[in-house]
Amino acid sequence: MGTRDDEYDYLFKVVLIGDSGVGKSNLLSRFTRNEFNLESKSTIGVEFATRSIQVDGKTIKAQIWDTAGQERYRAITSAYYRGAVGALLVYDIAKHLTYENVERWLKELRDHADNNIVIMLVGNKSDLRHLRAVPTDEARAFAEKNTLSFIETSALDSTNVEEAFKNILTEIYRIVSQRQISDRSAHDDSPGNNVVDISVPPTMDGQRGNKLPCCQSL
Repeated sequence: MGTRDDEYDYLFKVVLIGDSGVGKSNLLSRFTRNEFNLESKSTIGVEFATRSIQVDGKTIKAQIWDTAGQERYRAITSAYYRGAVGALLVYDIAKHLTYENVERWLKELRDHADNNIVIMLVGNKSDLRHLRAVPTDEARAFAEKNTLSFIETSALDSTNVEEAFKNILTEIYRIVSQRQISDRSAHDDSPGNNVVDISVPPTMDGQRGNKLPCCQSL
């Protein structure tokens, strides 16, 4: 059962980053519209789409931003990290160079995004297993070393696309809800204590009733 687009309990901004051609746009379209475009062209600048899911009885609206992977757009896209509480760092399992560049993308993310951002390493195009250039164990070890979650996906045949987005959104929700419980406890213990959670800035259009939007709308 769907929900109206303006009805949600939490709003999380998630960015897709990685080299051009790794399939970020098709991951976005597969998750938000269940579409895949074989003729998809490189994203210029940025685009975003939304989709809501249910977690623990709460409606989580994901605002997913697809940042361009081309070098010449890097200076532009760095501004779009602001307010992001999650990131999918994508590489192509059949192109080792896109995996090698993950470390550089991770540095850029850590330079521009909030320190508490939740990051998932995504090896896309798992349908190209006959062309695999990046061993699963190698990528998993890199993810563990850098405290990232890890999954392999295929936007072409839908493998693990739902799981990737739902897993990161659920992880963000659990962190945010735990912090809210902690913050309420702190307020109860110290009535004058004003705890501000900088990792989940409110949306610019403010709160809707009792809803708790948790990222900026740019």
